[in-house]
Amino acid sequence: MFTLYFVAYGIPPLLAAVAQAMGYLSIAAAQFLLGWISDAKYTRWGRRKPYVLAFAPLLGISFIFLLLPGLVLPDMQDKNALFIWMLIWDILFRISYAVTTPYQAWMAEQFEVKDRPKVSQFQNTFNWIGNGLMAVVSLLILTQVFNKIAAEPNVVPTEFLLITLIFGIIVTGSFLLAIFIMPTEPKYEIKTNLIESLKITVKNKNFMLVVLMQGISGFGWSIASTLMLTYAMVVLALGTMDYMIVAIFLLLGIFVFLYIWRKLIQKKGKKQVLLYIFLFAAISFPITLLGLIPMGSHLILGIFFMLVIALALAGWFLFPYIMYADLAEDDEKRTGELKAGVYVGFPSLILNVFQALGLLVLGLITSLPNISVGTLNFSIGLVIWGPICSVILLVSYFFTKKYVTLDFDWEKTK
Repeated sequence: MFTLYFVAYGIPPLLAAVAQAMGYLSIAAAQFLLGWISDAKYTRWGRRKPYVLAFAPLLGISFIFLLLPGLVLPDMQDKNALFIWMLIWDILFRISYAVTTPYQAWMAEQFEVKDRPKVSQFQNTFNWIGNGLMAVVSLLILTQVFNKIAAEPNVVPTEFLLITLIFGIIVTGSFLLAIFIMPTEPKYEIKTNLIESLKITVKNKNFMLVVLMQGISGFGWSIASTLMLTYAMVVLALGTMDYMIVAIFLLLGIFVFLYIWRKLIQKKGKKQVLLYIFLFAAISFPITLLGLIPMGSHLILGIFFMLVIALALAGWFLFPYIMYADLAEDDEKRTGELKAGVYVGFPSLILNVFQALGLLVLGLITSLPNISVGTLNFSIGLVIWGPICSVILLVSYFFTKKYVTLDFDWEKTK
């Protein structure tokens, strides 16, 4: 989005950054509010479906208008109008993205604790299919599209128009399809009002420690997931074909390791497996330092690097879906009320702050001075991010080991 409005449409980078920053604040508030409010009332469609039905179309519409200002704005040279357009539609897009919160609340309401790792595996499989498709489209199509828009901003390239419309329809259609496929969650009563419900949630010490753990480790995971493809392209200097090869290994690795980690969770328990993931990532991420060694071809290193990243990320991405559903059920055991919405939505308030700080750290790392390795020249930050992430994840390991509970006694009876 930043590249589209800055490079293609030419609005000042500060304005583009302001628009996106407002979007992040919007999603933090919206995800919390939608989860919290959706707990309040049970309708004949249940608690969650009415919100999915209302926000899914807005998600697709805002996506289309955000990417295609040329369909409406008469003068694409008017940078102020472009900024206002980006600001409004990015905020609407981020707010409507909160549709994922009531949707995700179904994890606690519709699935037994023993089934949640498998459900999370399926969700993450489709997440990464989407990520892979996004990477292919960006690499093969959007690069040329941005150049075309920069040359003729008043003309919407046909391929860009079609892709945007198709993706907007897919995202809306997928959520609406889920409404009809998923059964309505069982009816249960929540007697406490919204304020009391929020107070009970915040006073859940283990829940807050889990959120803090996710925030701390999120520094490392966000840096790794953001820079892994940049590292492959810039430091390893992979061409288009080699880049596609390592990307395929990344996706295949993710799919395989999601299954392996899921089976380990069922065998060893959630906390022990999460500690394995933190420890593996902390030990293996310094592999990025191998980028300091000149090589004729980096393809083999690139494949190995992507498999390491896949092994670590596949394990971590299983957990958020599972953790908050289990914590909501644990709260139900103590209070008699299943507040799935607020348990899914509340962490966004804190985690988006950590995400913003992570982006700041990422910017500082990648702004470090350039070095020369053979014929290549790049920021030293693109090499040392691996050890930095290792330190962060090692802190997460010890914090989780000492303070966090992820396996509960009531699970054994189930």
